[in-house]
Amino acid sequence: MTPGTGELLDEVVQACAAIERYVDDSPPSDLVLDAVRMRLVEIGVAVAALPDDLTASEPGIPWVRLAAIGDRLTNGRRPVSPPVLVWTARVDAPRLREAATRLRDRHALRAGPTS
Repeated sequence: MTPGTGELLDEVVQACAAIERYVDDSPPSDLVLDAVRMRLVEIGVAVAALPDDLTASEPGIPWVRLAAIGDRLTNGRRPVSPPVLVWTARVDAPRLREAATRLRDRHALRAGPTS
């Protein structure tokens, strides 16, 4: 069964929240960086399945780049440096979580109550 839009947005919100919890003010360990990478892969899969008309309502988020992040992180041709991962975790993940939350809320309003 394919996840619905609301479920996909929930996945993005939850993955971003996890990333934010992983990274504090201290330098992250290799284990933390690996966890951030895996959550970003999850985000990429979920974002790739979101409808374009929905993501277009949040133009400040690079949705197309996010959809491809899994390939970039897993193909090994151009590794992502730890400082870029930390920046993504500390700056980009909160922005994405906020945008995905707004999208989820708007989608829920349009979808109406579930029975």
